[in-house]
Amino acid sequence: MINLKQQLKKDNFTIGSWITIGHPMIAEIMSQAGFDWLTVDMEHSAITLHQAQDLIRVIELCGIVPLVRTEENNPICIKRVMDAGAYGVIVPMVNSHAEAEAAVSAVKYPPLGTRGVGLARAQKYGFGFEAYKKWVENESVVIVQIEHIKAIENLEAILYTPGVDGTFVGPYDLSGSLGCPGEFDRPEVQQALQYYEDTCRRMKKPMGFHVVQPDPVMTMNCRRKGYSFVAVGVDMLYLGTKCRETLGGLR
Repeated sequence: MINLKQQLKKDNFTIGSWITIGHPMIAEIMSQAGFDWLTVDMEHSAITLHQAQDLIRVIELCGIVPLVRTEENNPICIKRVMDAGAYGVIVPMVNSHAEAEAAVSAVKYPPLGTRGVGLARAQKYGFGFEAYKKWVENESVVIVQIEHIKAIENLEAILYTPGVDGTFVGPYDLSGSLGCPGEFDRPEVQQALQYYEDTCRRMKKPMGFHVVQPDPVMTMNCRRKGYSFVAVGVDMLYLGTKCRETLGGLR
């Protein structure tokens, strides 16, 4: 398993994907495909906390880094998925320095944060808290999503936030905040993305992007632009795309 925190610090290219179907077989199939990390999406899916813990367990046992995109920037949501064993969180709709600080604080124990102490799967059910406490301080990952024009306007302050390991562009919501959801070629969307890229490069911060459609060409374009934390596809789109390709060839 890669050390994702160190990979982000070094701005090394890693590739992951998104899980929205709450069955362990999905996590196992995708883990065996060779991704560096997989994100269990609890924001835009029907995945429950119980299902998320099972998915996290399978991903981890397959030697892949398990992340969770939480429902919201909420300390209870973040605490519960971290206690379930997530190696880190991707926090949606972070639009300011204060909101980025809140996300970090929810992951870290005092004095670095405000996370309450529980004894669950992550802490080996009460038999590994001390080791886990050190791990959280040094290895846990906090990614904040830049998916609103307000986040673009406050980008420097967000990037400066201690404890934020990386940022991740949500292209659909970013375009939506500009009044044109999914219209990525609109000048205002392109301008926002360009500002994100220029600012991250200037501040030497890793860039993240979700290539929602499983498109290798677009993924390589992201890599050439300097994006190093890249998600490609979603479980349901991999399934649906292959079904359509196969049937299209038969009809």
